[in-house]
Amino acid sequence: MYPSLVLNCMVLRQGGARGFPAHTLGGVLWNGVEGYISQGWRRRVDQGRMSESSSTVPCPVLGEELDPVASTGSEAVSGVLSPLTEALFQRHFGGAEQGLDPLPDQLLRGFRDKLFRTCSRREAWRLLRARFPPLTWLPWYPWRTWLLGDAVAGVTVGVVHVPQGMAFALLTSVPPVFGLYTSFFPVLIYTFLGTGRHLSTGTFAVLSLMTGSAVESLVPEPPGGNLSSTDRMQLDLQRVGAAAAIAFWSGAVMLGMFALQLGFLSTFLSEPVVKALTSGAAVHVLVSQLQSLLGLPFPRQIGYFALFKTLAAVLTALPQSSPAELTISALSLALLVPVKELNVRFRERLPTPIPGEVFMVLLASLLCFTSSLDTRYNVQIVGSLPVGFSQPLIPSLSTLPLVLAYSLPIALVTFAVSVSLASIYADKHSYAINPNQELLAHGISNLVSSFFSCFPNSASLATTSLLVDAGGHTQLAGLFSCAVVLSVLLWLGPLFHYLPKAVLACINISSMRQMFFQMQELPHLWHISKMDFAVWLVTWIAVVTLSVDLGLAIGVIFSMMTIVCRTQRIQCLVLGQVKGRELFCPVRESSKLCQFPGLRIFRYPAPLYFGTRGRFRQTMGQLLGLERQDEELMKSHGSAETGAELVQVVILDCSGIIFVDVAGARELVQLASQCSAARIHLLLAQCNAPVLGTLTRAGLLDILTPEQLFVSVQDAAAHALESLVKVWGEGVGGGKIMRSEGGLRDNEVDRKRKLDNGIRSGQGGGTCMKKGNGEPRGEGACDWDAKADEVEWKLREGARGWGNTS
Repeated sequence: MYPSLVLNCMVLRQGGARGFPAHTLGGVLWNGVEGYISQGWRRRVDQGRMSESSSTVPCPVLGEELDPVASTGSEAVSGVLSPLTEALFQRHFGGAEQGLDPLPDQLLRGFRDKLFRTCSRREAWRLLRARFPPLTWLPWYPWRTWLLGDAVAGVTVGVVHVPQGMAFALLTSVPPVFGLYTSFFPVLIYTFLGTGRHLSTGTFAVLSLMTGSAVESLVPEPPGGNLSSTDRMQLDLQRVGAAAAIAFWSGAVMLGMFALQLGFLSTFLSEPVVKALTSGAAVHVLVSQLQSLLGLPFPRQIGYFALFKTLAAVLTALPQSSPAELTISALSLALLVPVKELNVRFRERLPTPIPGEVFMVLLASLLCFTSSLDTRYNVQIVGSLPVGFSQPLIPSLSTLPLVLAYSLPIALVTFAVSVSLASIYADKHSYAINPNQELLAHGISNLVSSFFSCFPNSASLATTSLLVDAGGHTQLAGLFSCAVVLSVLLWLGPLFHYLPKAVLACINISSMRQMFFQMQELPHLWHISKMDFAVWLVTWIAVVTLSVDLGLAIGVIFSMMTIVCRTQRIQCLVLGQVKGRELFCPVRESSKLCQFPGLRIFRYPAPLYFGTRGRFRQTMGQLLGLERQDEELMKSHGSAETGAELVQVVILDCSGIIFVDVAGARELVQLASQCSAARIHLLLAQCNAPVLGTLTRAGLLDILTPEQLFVSVQDAAAHALESLVKVWGEGVGGGKIMRSEGGLRDNEVDRKRKLDNGIRSGQGGGTCMKKGNGEPRGEGACDWDAKADEVEWKLREGARGWGNTS
C-alpha cells in the first residue's frame, strides 16, 4: 500500500497540471487534488508512518483520511495537512513513555534487566559465544576449502616467528629463548579469545623497543660492563622478571579497560596517528640495531632524545666496529631485502612466501659453526637455548609503582596497534571485530603469558601481512603457528646455538620494511586531506624526537585539537529551495535556488558547545543584523535588517547540531530572546531529542512557544509561508520579489522605498490601497497599484509550488 501511495503522490507532485494531459489518469487525479495542494506546503506523504502500530492508510487523493493530524479539524486548514510541530508529533506519534526516569532508576532497572537476561539460557549461550569467538564461526567452518590455507599460512608464520621472536627478545634486552615463549603462549590464547580472524599476534618490534627501554631503566647494567657468566645470568633473570612484570600489569590495565567497556577509545586512534606511530618506531628500531650490526660495545640509550644520543654514540665508537660482524650484517641484508621484495612483487604467483629469514638463520648458523667465528673473531652468538619451558612464576610486585608507569603506555600502544590492524583486515574481508573483546583477549594474553616469563605482546604488522598473503582465513592458523614454535622449543632449539646476533639484528631491520614504506603514502595523504597530513607529520616527529609513548599521546591530542578547530571554523549555511522539489540546499552551492521575501533558513552543521558558541553568536548576528540593531531601531522598525533586506521569519535547521552543552544552550536561548526583541519570528526545526531536552531545561520555552518547534524544515517552511502570505495580505512583508533564472529571490528595496512605507506594520502615514477593492491596508500613504497583486500572486504561487511558477 505504502509504495503505491508514495509513487502516486510523487507522480502527482512531479507531473502536475504541466506534465499530464487532461484526458489521462494523471491529469484527472491532478485536477481532483489541485485544491488540496494549492494553499501551502504539502508534506511528504510518508512522513509520520514509521510507527509499527499504524494501520493501512488510504491515499489522500481519493478523499479519505491521511493521518490523525489531518483529521482533528483544528490542526488542518481547509482539508490541507497542517505543518507538523514537535508538540503535534508527540501527541499523535509519540511513544507511551513521554519522559525519562531519574538516572538512579535507569541504572537500577538496566542492571536488573541485564541480570535477568543473563540468567536465561539463551543469554548465557550468547555471552559464551561473545567471549569465545570461535564458537560463532567454527560450526560453519568450510574444512575442505579453508583448512589447507590456514595450515600453510600458520606454518609459514610459525617459521618466521622463530627468528623474529629471538631477534625481538634482544630488542627487549632479555635472552632470545624468551622471545620464543612470547611467540607461543600469547598466540595460543588469542586463537580462542580474539575476534580478528586474520590477526597474527606475538612479538612486535614497537612494543619490544618500549619494553627494552623500560627494562634497562628498571634494571640498568652495572658500570664497566665486564660481567662474569654468573653475574650476567643474574642480570638477565632480573631483566626477565621486570619484562614479565610489565606484561602482567599491561594486561591488567587492558582487563580494567574491558571491565569499563572502553573499547570505544579505538575510535580516537585515527589511521594517520597509528601509521605515523609505527613508522616513527621503525626509525627507533633501526637506530637501536646499529650496535649489533656493527658490533659496537656501548650501552643502549634510553629516555627522551634517545635516538640522537644513540647516533652520537655510534659515530663516536665507529672506529671500534667489528669487521666480521659488519660483513655478516651486509651479507644478511643483501639476502633478506631482495627476498622481501620478491615476496611482495610476486605474491600472487607464489604459493607461499619465500622464508628468507629461515634460510638466513640456517646458513649463518652453519657458517659460524664451521668457521668458529665466535672464538676466532669474537662474533656474538645466541648461545644455548634451554629445551622446554621455564617454571611458571608470579611476577614480582615489589616495584609496582615504577612498573605501572611503564605498563600504562605499553597497554595503550598494544590496544591501538592491535585494534587498528584488526579493523583494517576486518573491513577488507567483510566481517566485524569487537574492540571490547579485543581488550579482553590481549589483556588475558599478556597477563597469563607473564607467568611463563613472556614480555608484552600484541598484533604484528609483518606477520599479519604474511598470514594474509599465505592464504590464512581464521584464527585456526594460530594453532599451526604454535605447533612450529613448540617443536623448536622442545627439539630444535640446539640448532640455533651458533646463530650470530648480527643476523637477528638484520631480521629486525628487514621486518620494518613495510613500516618504512608507509612514508610513500604522504603525497596521497596531502592530496586527500592536508589536516590528516599534518596529524601524520606531527605524530611522526614527536615519536622520532621524543619517545614512542609520548609521541602517541601528542599525536592523539593533536588529532583531537584538529577536530575542535574544524568545528570552530564551521560556517552557518543559508538554505534555498530547489525548484520544484522539497529539498533545501546551501545557497552558496548554487545560484538557482529559490528564496522568499521575509524568510531566511539557516543550518548550523556543528555541535553547539562552549568552543563554538562565540562563532555561532558572531555568525548569526551578522546574518540577521542583530549586532547592528539598537533599541530605537527595533522600536521604530519592529524587525531586523540585513543591509536592505527585511527579515521577519527565521528558520534554524538544527539537524546538524548533534549535541549542546550548557553554554551552547544559553547561547541559543539568548538568540531567541534577541530575535523576539527584534520582532523576528524564530522557528527551530529538526532538533533531536537530547538537544531539545537540554534547550527546554535551559529555558527555551520561556521565550518560544511549542508551536515554534517543528519536526522538519519543510514543516517550518510551510508554516512560515502561510504566515507570510497572510501578513502580506494585511500590508506586512519585506522587500520586493523579482524574477530570476532560479525562480523567486529577494531584491534590493526600491530606491524610493514605495513598498517599505506600507510594509512596516502601518508605520507610515496616509492610506495604502490595494488595486481592485480599495480596502485600506495600513496608515501609510502608498499606492500598491499592480505591484501588490503581482507580489501577492507570486507569494501564493510560491506557497503552492515553492518556485514552480513559470
